Amino acid sequence: MITLPAFKESFAALIGAPTVSSIDPRHDQSNLPVVDLLANWFADLGFAIEIMPIADQPGKVNLVASLGTGGGGLVLSGHTDTVPYTESAWHQDPFRLTEKDNRYYGLGTSDMKCFFPIVMQALQSLQLKQPKRPIILLATCDEECTMAGARALVAAHRGLGRYALIGEPTGLKPIIMHKGVMLETITLKGQSGHASNPALGNSAMEGMYEVMKSLLQWRAAIQEQFDNDKFEVPVPTMNLGMIHGGDNPNRICAECELKIDIRVLPGMQVDEVRANLRRTVQAAVAGSGLTLEFDEVLPGMPAMETDPASELVKVAEKLTGHAAGTVNFGTEGPYLNAMGMDTVVLGPGDIDQAHQANEYIEQKRIRPMQDLLEKIIVHFCA
Repeated sequence: MITLPAFKESFAALIGAPTVSSIDPRHDQSNLPVVDLLANWFADLGFAIEIMPIADQPGKVNLVASLGTGGGGLVLSGHTDTVPYTESAWHQDPFRLTEKDNRYYGLGTSDMKCFFPIVMQALQSLQLKQPKRPIILLATCDEECTMAGARALVAAHRGLGRYALIGEPTGLKPIIMHKGVMLETITLKGQSGHASNPALGNSAMEGMYEVMKSLLQWRAAIQEQFDNDKFEVPVPTMNLGMIHGGDNPNRICAECELKIDIRVLPGMQVDEVRANLRRTVQAAVAGSGLTLEFDEVLPGMPAMETDPASELVKVAEKLTGHAAGTVNFGTEGPYLNAMGMDTVVLGPGDIDQAHQANEYIEQKRIRPMQDLLEKIIVHFCA
């Protein structure tokens, strides 16, 4: 019989392996420490191991571990990275699994390193040698910043399975829909000059005022056009989140920058939304003499929507006792759906703990998640 680390031991090893991902290279780290651990453990469970490097991303890989052959199959998916952290805000070492008050504390405990050792426990309990349909463990990189791992899988046209379960923190409730996200930077460049004579310059800040007015009108228009009452906020949103311009009150502003966040509903295409956004901004500054630049802060992430009639959705609803719902945060779900899988997001953590100092997961969530996984694996693969 295979002897693998006990749940707490494997969980502690994953928490102790720093795998921060960030668009800021000062904080960004490789995810290989976690992938190496998982690859060894799942190889011991009899899985075939494939490590997939991400092009132009040194130290970033996806892990695809497979047990069984043939068509169909179930993908159990999670990301290996965490967000950056502020050490001074933590009451304990973020890279040491700390057990207290019936909780496990540590960076990534809830979001979402807990998922992998729970999968291991479920597989050891079932002791499946030759499943009728394949079981695939997918562990991706950079979910917390660029979705590079999931994007690479889509670009490679990988065939993985028929159904996918992502163990993101949902409080043990199945999720089949979430909004998409896009972040954009708009920069206007004009001409500085003495504030006593507006004719001496061309104010980028005044130009941005016209841009913001047009964007708010555009937001109102798309909120009239798109609506989905399954969401707590049923319309697409746009947040004018950050603005900077000028360097002194007595100088005409030569450069102004605006950063915005847009959340799109299922059915809205990110590329189309971005194109409409840019046309709106271009029209607002047409004829002003200002130079306009756009920058994608992050590539747009599409919305997720899985057919509520899918067998996986029905099974998840029956086993959890909860109707499939929606969340406001994003996942790799839309990318797995694009690969031909029906995807449900279902995990033991709580999103309220994600990205927080002193992140934790309730111990009482561990065994119910293991039971769910065992029943789902038996239903689709045994």
